[in-house]
Amino acid sequence: MNILDPLPLVWRDRTLSVLRIAASFMFMLHGTQKLFGVPTIEPREPVELMSLFGVAGVLEVFGGFLLLIGLFTRVVAFVLSGEMAVAYFMVHLPQNPWPVLNGGEPAALYAFLFLYFAVAGAGVWSVDAQWRRGRHAPGTYASADHAGRGAT
Repeated sequence: MNILDPLPLVWRDRTLSVLRIAASFMFMLHGTQKLFGVPTIEPREPVELMSLFGVAGVLEVFGGFLLLIGLFTRVVAFVLSGEMAVAYFMVHLPQNPWPVLNGGEPAALYAFLFLYFAVAGAGVWSVDAQWRRGRHAPGTYASADHAGRGAT
């Protein structure tokens, strides 16, 4: 096998799942900082729940958890992509047009990453994939996956 050859399709969905799990866990930490004040280096007060930052924290914790387990991945990822786009344009862009200078790199990166999950789905290690397997007759899910459709 040549290093430039594409990997087998089975690794595509597994890698997608690993990326989704890692990204959603890190994303949830932004929400827990807002809602509970942890983890932080210095103690800080949680934000007001009925504020814009409070709503963002709820979306980040609960939406992040749904992404972590891969439940309703496409819809949740689309909503979170929109949240991150709004965060970038409302909070970061007015400070400076360059993401590296306005602190908006994470928001912009999450917006595009979640947009990718909205299109690509959750991968094979997800609740969405388990439900999909349960809806198909034995053997049909595996053949569809290897045909390139992927899970979810």
